[in-house]
Amino acid sequence: MEQDGPDESTSPGGAWLGRVAAVPEPYSAVVVADRFDRITWRDTYAQSAGLRELAGELGERCPHATELLTDVFLAAYKTRPRLREPGEMDPARLVDHRIVTSLVESPRFAELHRETAGDPYAAALAVLALSGALRGLLDRARQAREQAGRAHEARRDADAAATAVSEALRQAADEADEDGTVPPPATDAVRQAVRAAEAAEARARQAHQDAEQALATAAPGIRAAVRTAAAKAAEAVRGETALMRAWGVGSGELERMPFDERARLAERLRTGRLARWADLIGRFRQMADGERARKVENATGELVGVTLGDDLSRVIPSELASLGSPELRAVFAARYAAGELMLYDSQGEQATGRGAIIACVDTSHSMYEAGPGGVTREAWAKACALALLDQARHARRDFVGILFSAADRLQVFRFPADRPAGIARTLDTLDFAETFLGGGTSYQRPLTAAAELLEEEFEDTARGRGDIVMITDDDCGVTEAWMRRWNDAKRRLGFRVFGVAVGAPRVAEADSVLDALCDNLRGVEDLADVHAAADLFRLI
Repeated sequence: MEQDGPDESTSPGGAWLGRVAAVPEPYSAVVVADRFDRITWRDTYAQSAGLRELAGELGERCPHATELLTDVFLAAYKTRPRLREPGEMDPARLVDHRIVTSLVESPRFAELHRETAGDPYAAALAVLALSGALRGLLDRARQAREQAGRAHEARRDADAAATAVSEALRQAADEADEDGTVPPPATDAVRQAVRAAEAAEARARQAHQDAEQALATAAPGIRAAVRTAAAKAAEAVRGETALMRAWGVGSGELERMPFDERARLAERLRTGRLARWADLIGRFRQMADGERARKVENATGELVGVTLGDDLSRVIPSELASLGSPELRAVFAARYAAGELMLYDSQGEQATGRGAIIACVDTSHSMYEAGPGGVTREAWAKACALALLDQARHARRDFVGILFSAADRLQVFRFPADRPAGIARTLDTLDFAETFLGGGTSYQRPLTAAAELLEEEFEDTARGRGDIVMITDDDCGVTEAWMRRWNDAKRRLGFRVFGVAVGAPRVAEADSVLDALCDNLRGVEDLADVHAAADLFRLI
C-alpha cells in the first residue's frame, strides 16, 4: 500500500500533534518570581545553615523539598506574591502548590507578611518557624504526593510519546519519494506512534485526575495545619522583631546588618541573661520616648518681670509695636544687635544637662532579688539604664554605664554620642546589660569614677552640667573626706545627681546616705512599674 507524504495538518499524526502543541509547558515554581528574587533566595540559602539543614531533612521525605522552601520563602518575601494556577503546574508540585496557596490564604498570613515583606532574614525566619508544619504536611500528604508523582511520570511518558510521533513523521517524510508517496512501513510506524501517544496521553489525564482527587482529600487537613502554623510563624517573627526593638535595634539597622551577624545577635538576645525581661526593657523605652516627647526644653515658665536681651520669642508688645513705624525699625535693629530689647523674664524648670549621662548601676548580690511579678531589681535597673542610654543618644550626649558592687569591683562601659549605629555598638550594649558583678555595695568608687569622667569631659570639651543616676538597693556609708571632695566636684562641674532606690524604700528616706548624695531621690517598690522613673526622662 502506498500513501502520499504525511501532511501534519491533515494526517492522524499531524492532527494529534496539533492538540498536544496547544498544551503549554508546565511550571515547577508556585510563586511567580524574577531573577532578582531568586538571587535573594540563593544568597539567603547560602548564608543560613538552618535553611540548608531543613532542606536536607525534608529532602528525605520529598524530592522537591528545596523548591518548596523556595516558594514559601518567596511568598513571605515578595511584597505582592502572585501564585500560578494549579492547571499551569507540573503535577509533581501540586501538593506544594496547595501548601503555599493555603499559607497565603490563611487569615494570619497578612500579619506574618507585614514583618517579612522585603526582609530576607525575616522571610527565612518564617520558613524555619514553619518547619515543623512542613514536616507533618509532607508526611500526612504522602498518598497525594505519590499520586502526583505518578501523574508527573505519566506526563513525562506522554511527552516522550509525542516526541516519538514527531520523529515518526520526520522519518516518513524523509522516506517519501519524489511524488510524496510514503512506504507502508513508515506509515505504519506513524500510526503506531500515534496510538501509543494517545494511550500515553489518556494515562496522563487519568493520573492527573487521580492526583487531583487525592489532593482534594488531603486539602482540608493541609489548610488546617497551615492555618495553625502561619499563626505560630507570625508570632515567632513578630516576637523576634519586638525583641530587637526592645533592645534598641531599629528596623533600618536590621536591614543593613549582614545575615549571619543578625542571626548571631538574635540568638544572643534570645538566650542572654536578661532575655526574659525584653518586655520590661521595651516598656521602659516606650515610656521614656513618651516622656521625652512631652518635655519642652527652654520652656517659658512663670513670668516674673521684664529684663533685657535679644530673645525675639520673649519681646514685650510695646517693643514689637515699634516695628510698625519705619523710622523706629533701625532703632529696634540696633537694640536687638546690642541685646537691649525689653523681654519678659520668666522662671521655668531647671535646664536639662548637656554633659554626659552616667548611670551607676548596683550589681551586688541583693540586686538579684525578685519583687512582685518576678521582676528582679537588676532587671529594673538595667532596663532603666538602657532607656537612659536612648535618652543620651537622642540628645547627642555621651553615655557611660558604670556597674559596681564591692569597692574592688567596677566595670565601665562608654558609649560616645558620635559613635555610629551598628552591630558593635549593639553588642557593647548587651555586654553592659548582661554583666553582673556580685558581692557587696560601695558608693565611693563608682561615684568617684563618674565625677572623674565628667571632669575629663569638661577639660576636653568644656561641656558641663552632666547628670549622674545612681540606681541601688542598699545604703552604705562614705567618709567625711570623700564627701567634701564630692561636694567640691559638684560645685566645680555643675553636675546633678539623681538617685533611685530599687525595691528598698528605706534607702530613699530623708536621713539616708543616698539622700545626702543626691539632688533628686525616689524609691521604687513596684518593680513592674516603669512609670516610677518617668520624671527622670523629663529632667535629664
